[in-house]
Amino acid sequence: MNLGLFSVNLYKPTNFGHYPPSFLSSPAAPFAASNEGPKLAAPLRPQSPIESRAMAITFSDLHTESGLKSLDAFLSGKTYISGDQLTKDDIKVYAAVIEKPGGSFPNAGKWYECVSSHLAASFPGKAAGVRVGGKGAPVEEVKGAAPAGDDDDLDLFGEETEEDQKAAEEREAAKKSSAKKKESGKSSVLLDVKPWDDETDMKKLEEAVRSVEMPGLFWGASKLVPVGYGIKKLQIMMTIVDDLVSVDTLIEEHLQAEPINEYVQSCDIVAFNKI
Repeated sequence: MNLGLFSVNLYKPTNFGHYPPSFLSSPAAPFAASNEGPKLAAPLRPQSPIESRAMAITFSDLHTESGLKSLDAFLSGKTYISGDQLTKDDIKVYAAVIEKPGGSFPNAGKWYECVSSHLAASFPGKAAGVRVGGKGAPVEEVKGAAPAGDDDDLDLFGEETEEDQKAAEEREAAKKSSAKKKESGKSSVLLDVKPWDDETDMKKLEEAVRSVEMPGLFWGASKLVPVGYGIKKLQIMMTIVDDLVSVDTLIEEHLQAEPINEYVQSCDIVAFNKI
């Protein structure tokens, strides 16, 4: 049973009320016996199409206003769907109506209350109350009802367009980037930067070291520390973002590479602490 596009077909039995059962069962019924021999009886009145075949009562879209309107019109002057007693026809239609029709549908509302009272008597237990949801009619049925030539304009499957997919990917990437930045830790590093000899200009050496710039690298305080034989080394602090700066790469590809290696002979990590 699909409440999204619901049709209820109710059938009434063929009416054979024009002829008595004995007439229908007798092979000689069309003829009347007499002393003159068999004679054709009076012509039989033809049955109407409605009487000679089953009649189908159809209710569609009972979850919509138009569906309830047709039901309300059908119930005008009636208490039940079929006859003057509650039948399975009423139960079928009742199941398709999501809730009691509003005041705009007095006949349907009265019928709904009547069926509800019968059901309440049959099920005396206390109901907690539930609501039934659904996605509506299957896609195949809706697609069949769509006008020809509108397939390009109507997105029945709810698929994302190329622009929607691209926007979704960008949002996802931004979320990941934001999360990564929040989770990235920082470290405090103390470096020893040693010159070639005692004739190296330590002021220019420090300027060369501080000239190295990259995202996530922040230079801090520094001082000159004597090593011996008149040679001094530069001891400098730096703060790095762990996901953005590799200390080994900084030393090998920047501090000990041209042109800084004109002043710097070697670099050593003295301390490395997470912040």
